[in-house]
Amino acid sequence: MSERRTEIDGWRADWRIDRHRIRIMLVRNLSEAQPLQSAATPAAAPDLADLRERFPELSRLWDAIRHEYWLEFFVPQEHSQGTI
Repeated sequence: MSERRTEIDGWRADWRIDRHRIRIMLVRNLSEAQPLQSAATPAAAPDLADLRERFPELSRLWDAIRHEYWLEFFVPQEHSQGTI
């Protein structure tokens, strides 16, 4: 389970995919020392839907994370050309 990082509009989120759920490990404003949210383990981390509901003003960050998540699953693979 590798950690990913998304940055947009001065905000950063570190997140992981956990059984097809996006778990947000850390959210912070890059200009502030204290994180808005942090979790020590994926099991303790809120998922993307939870944070979208709690912090709707960060919708551009949540949208960027969701976009990166879907890209990982739907980008055509090099060997999936339909050839045998």
